[in-house]
Formats: sequence, C-alpha cells, structure tokens
Amino acid sequence: MATPFINRELSWLEFNQRVLDQALDETLPLLERIKFLAISATNLDEFFQVRVGGLMAIKHRGLKRTAPSGHTPSQCLAAIRERVLKMSKDQYSLLNEILLPDMVEAGIHLLKPENIDAIQRSYLGEIFDKQILPLLTPLAVPKDEKAPLVPAMQVILACRLRDAANRKTRHVLIPIPDGLSRFIVVESELPGLHLIRVEDVVGMYAGDLFPEEDLRATATFRVTRNNDIVLDDRRAVNLAGEMEEVLAARRFSDTVRLELDLGAPQDLQRMIRKVTQTSARDTHTADGPLGLAALMEIALLEDLDHLRTAEWPPQLSPSITPGASMFDIIAKQDVLLHHPYESFEPVVQLMEEAAQDPDVLAIKQVLYRTAKQSRIIDALIQAAENGKNVTVLVELKARFDEARNLDRADELLRAGAQIVYGVRDLKTHAKILMIVRRERGSLRRYVHFSTGNYNESTARLYTDLSYLSCRPEYGQDASLFFNAVSGRSKLLRFQRLLPAPTQIKSTLIDLIDGEAERAKQGMPAKIMAKLNSLEDVDIIKALYNASRSGVEIKLNVRGICCLKTGDNRFSKNIEVISIIDRYLEHARAFCFHHGGDAKVYISSADWMTRNLEKRVELMIPIETSRLKKRLIRILECCFKDNTQAYEIMSNGESLRIERKKGTKAFRLQEHLYAEACKAAKDRDHERAMTFEPHVPES
Repeated sequence: MATPFINRELSWLEFNQRVLDQALDETLPLLERIKFLAISATNLDEFFQVRVGGLMAIKHRGLKRTAPSGHTPSQCLAAIRERVLKMSKDQYSLLNEILLPDMVEAGIHLLKPENIDAIQRSYLGEIFDKQILPLLTPLAVPKDEKAPLVPAMQVILACRLRDAANRKTRHVLIPIPDGLSRFIVVESELPGLHLIRVEDVVGMYAGDLFPEEDLRATATFRVTRNNDIVLDDRRAVNLAGEMEEVLAARRFSDTVRLELDLGAPQDLQRMIRKVTQTSARDTHTADGPLGLAALMEIALLEDLDHLRTAEWPPQLSPSITPGASMFDIIAKQDVLLHHPYESFEPVVQLMEEAAQDPDVLAIKQVLYRTAKQSRIIDALIQAAENGKNVTVLVELKARFDEARNLDRADELLRAGAQIVYGVRDLKTHAKILMIVRRERGSLRRYVHFSTGNYNESTARLYTDLSYLSCRPEYGQDASLFFNAVSGRSKLLRFQRLLPAPTQIKSTLIDLIDGEAERAKQGMPAKIMAKLNSLEDVDIIKALYNASRSGVEIKLNVRGICCLKTGDNRFSKNIEVISIIDRYLEHARAFCFHHGGDAKVYISSADWMTRNLEKRVELMIPIETSRLKKRLIRILECCFKDNTQAYEIMSNGESLRIERKKGTKAFRLQEHLYAEACKAAKDRDHERAMTFEPHVPES
C-alpha cells in the first residue's frame, strides 16, 4: 500500500493562494489588500527562482528523479505551470477589476501616459532628465551577433527604433535600474494622490536617448532566472570570494520565467523571447504592471493610515522590568517572549548592554538574516572594539541574503571579531546567542534561543518565540555547540539542547512513536505542533503510524504540507490547519502529551528533510513549568481560530474555516495581542501600587 503524499510544490502554491485570499478579503482595508497582493507576488518570484529553477535544472540534466508524491520533474513543472497561470490571472483580475477602482475611490490615481496633461508632462520631463536619464544604460540588440545579457528581476523596456534617414529598423533594451522607485508622484491640480509607473515615464521619453531615430513601438518585460545555484563549499578555498562568484552567476543564469506585457507587438515579442532564450511555454503575459511585488510601495505610502489597519504596538513583557539590567532579569528567572506581541527590544537591549558591560568577556552568536540597519550588528562591532572576544558564525548560504551577509561579515572582521563562514556541507540555521560574564569570581553564561532571526525589522512582522536563560546546563550546551561549529568538530550529545543533523529527527520520531505506543495501551496520547512546513517523509510516516494507533494529532502548518489529510487508512486522527493573518506565522513549537508529563520544545527547524538532515539546527526543551503551560495554551489557541484559519484538505487545497452559527468569533493573533496588552497593563498597575523606598547606600 503506497504511502500518500501531497506534492511539495503544489502544496506551496496552495499556501500562496491563502496569502492571495487575504487580498480578496473585502473586510480588510484597501492598503492591507494591496500589501497581501504584493506579498503573493514576492512569494511567487522566489518560488520561480528557487523551486522552478531547481526543477528545470534537474529536467535539463535528464534526471528521472520522482518525488514522494509520484511526480516526475516534467509532470511537476506542467502542474506548476497550470496552477500559476490561474493564480496570475486571479492576481491581475483582482488588481484591475477591484483594487484599482477602489484606489480611485480612495483618491489614489494610477495614471497612464495618455492621461497626462501638458503641465504634468513638463513636470515629468524634468524628473526624467534629472533623476532617471543619468541612470539608464540602453543595450543594443544586434541582428546577427550575440544578444546582450539581460539582467534578472528588473523591468526592461524593449524599443523598436527606425532611422529617419535610411528607414532601417533596430531594437534596443532599456533596463529600469533597481534604485528607482516603481511609482512616481505626479503633481496635479486635481484632488487626491496621482502616481505613474516609472517604466511609463521612460517609455514617454525614451526617444530622447536616440537622436535622429523614431521610437515606433515599446513593450515591457521581466526575466526570472534560476537562482538555485549554490556554493560547493567542499571545494571552496576562499568561501567569501567564491560566494561572490555564485551571486554573479545567478544574475545571468538560465531563464525560468518571462513576464511580458500583454499588448506587446509581435515583432518585439519574438525579439524578447530570442534575447532571453525563452519558449512560449515559459512566457507569462500580464494585463498590468510587471512585478506586482512593487505594489508594496503603494501599500506603504505615508499619510494614508486611514486605509490600513491600526498598528498593534509590541508590548513589554511582564517579565521585563523597565530600566533594569537584562542580566539581573535573566538571573532571577527564565524568560519567554512571544514576538511581535511582546517586544524584541529586550533581546537588543541584552546585546547592547553586553557590548558595554566591562564584566562581559565573550559574545558568541549565529547570524542568518539581519536587518539592513542592524543594532545587533552595531552591538557586536562595539563589543569587539571594546576588546571583548566576539565570535560570529555568519551563514553565507542564507538565500537572498548572501550579499548582505558578506558585507556584514566584512564589517565585523574589520572591528576585530572572529568570523566563521558556516559549516562545510551544511547550512547553519540555528538561532543562538551566548554571553559569558564574570560574576563574583566565576563565569556565568547567558543564552538566548529563538525560532526567528536576529532581525529587528522582521521581529515586528513575524511571530516568533525567544527563550532567555542562564541555567548552567543550557550554557554548557551552548559552549559545546559553538565549539563544534567553529572548530568543525562533531555535534556531541548535549545535556538539554538537541541539534540537527544528529539528533532532532530521531528524537522527534521517538517522541511520535512514544505517543503511538501509549495510545495502543489505551492511555491518552496527543501531539500538537506549530510549523512553517511539513515535508519530511520519515516524519510523515511516523505521524501516519501514530494516527492509526489512535493518537490525536493537531498540526498548525503555515506553508508546505505534504501530509495527506482525510485518509481513513493513514490520517483519520490528524487535523491540519493553516493560519494566515497580519503577521507571518513563523514560530515552531511542539508538544507531546507524554503520559501527562508534557514534553514541550521550541525550534529553529521545520519538519523538512533539508532542516533535519542538511542544516545545523537546534530544538530546545522548555522545562520551566509556567513557560511550558504558556506554550501549551498558545498551541491550543491555534485550533480555536475561526476567522483566519484554513483547513488543509485531502487534495492539498485549503478551505477557510467558517464560524459555526451561535459561536463567538476567535482570531488567534488578535487574542494573543489582547493577552499581551492585558499582561502589560496588569504589570503597570501592580507597579503603580507598589512603593519602593530609596535606602542609603552602605
């Protein structure tokens, strides 16, 4: 009997459909809907660069690899193409038929060149001459010679020119530089906000670039290239230098998607396909602006707060005393923070305090993705400049952040920090910080573990969990971990921490099997887990076995879910939901009933083969009773959501969970934020009622 699996790529596309559904939600304010449309487009860009690029490379090499779902690469690509064409059509229908008219009603006008009056044309002409023209670099397209290399992920204006004297025709490409905003504000005497796409402005004045030639026709296009080109660190001599070569190679790798203006003239279409070496099959025509991810510029426009949902300012955790040293706070009790409902600021404060504290001797940290303007990086630089021993593992293989990580690593090196560029053959995805401090003649280790990155920006947008402690056993494990990754030694068995690729997967399977065994003996058995993705074949098989044994399994999986629900032979007792809301669900937390003595963990790792076998990850047991109870409550609340939750169906598609008649609406993220606000208010009230006398210093 074949074990059922949902195709990974098709499951991901259904996740992106759930994101797009938010843009279709009429109850959301206009700019929130535009934001979700932009996010769905950004997701699709990355999907083509990585997943489709990888599949096409496998197909071109003639490999007959079959996915657990039974799809060959060719079958998978065909299914993706069919699904994406429908999704793309839905995106542009939403934009053209609903969002653009709603924008006009709200006073936001997206102008076309034919709508520009004489005064506006003069204004845009000045903008073009001073701010756009100096940045443009036209690329001639020779008829018989090698075509120019076309940059990826940029909107490009294709032009047909005709020489006024000899009447000869030629083609030229004008890439729109990344540094330019996609939407330009146009001054107008009419009320409202008036915008025009930058490529339309370039098209209006492109003729100025070619004296004595007539601009006869234009078309816009955009190329997506295979980004699934990775660094082979087994052969790398200069890891940083060779990563720069990989980044350069990605810019001009094989084309995996061509987005083309729907109204492009036939001769320009043929030329563009030839230049980009794209088949008609991989060409996606668009009835609107290319690269819908750029709509995020509109979603983030200032002075339009009435068109977006009210902010939920992060609350200070009741565990954090304002003005107190983070070292004193952690020394008194373990701290669990739930971001972004609770502020990420205490983590940043801990870093900045450590950089200045003369008793701090060493800081060790793993950095995977950081903010553009990172106070975390600034604190590490300051610590190194203050003479502290700073060791940072910077993961150069963090996709789409490689260039930034190279720059950050260089800054840290110049400050005197010791840099480790990841681990050979593995990607380091663990989120860990250790600070060594001299206290009362001995050394104490303070640790921070997280499900998310050390990124102050995404800490306001992603839901994640932070755990801070100075328990000796956790500190000792952290030391062993850093010794292993910096010294390239083996990840030995720790007292508390569970690392991948050596232990997490086997431990998870043991925990799942343990619940199955208890169920067989008639004991209560239950598993709750919150994940970003569920794809590992062995984990899924263990869950199927537990389900058949009678274990109650509740899974909150935001994205990919290859487990097939609704199959009475395999998954009768498994419920899978997915929650899509204003924050990106990113935390990983697991609870195993374990005969009533619940085993609770947070982790940097999803239940995917790449995380469990090909990355350095950490799974952290939460043993403090009050923190365990809090995590269990959070997990239980996930399955109460009847406003933003979807049920994952047996075919991999999603069905939004409808609130039953007579039941109260429950929205997980709103509930968790309300709890954070109440806890902060109660703390403030308690402190206001407590008098702390000043006493003379001894």
